[in-house]
Amino acid sequence: MINTLKKLFGIGPGVNYAELVKNGAIILDVRSKSEFAGGHIKGSVNISVDTLRNNLAKLKDKNKPIITCCASGMRSASAKGILTANGYTQVHNGGGWYSLQSKL
Repeated sequence: MINTLKKLFGIGPGVNYAELVKNGAIILDVRSKSEFAGGHIKGSVNISVDTLRNNLAKLKDKNKPIITCCASGMRSASAKGILTANGYTQVHNGGGWYSLQSKL
């Protein structure tokens, strides 16, 4: 159970987010449009977690690395679950966008 929770929330062995981005990873910000407008990581894609299931076609390559982020890490964990359940193979929960930005 603990390992499942760690995996869901992206806790575990360190992920080199900068390397993922350098190699073409998509940063998916799953906050609302208004939250995104208030500040975000340059180049990130905004699809709110509430509309993600209906917008999966915008994320065409299911094998391309995707880093999810939001305000705190809760919605990004949900987004990671939605993506992996739909066949996306390299999804990482980056947690809060502001914290993730410092890791890039």
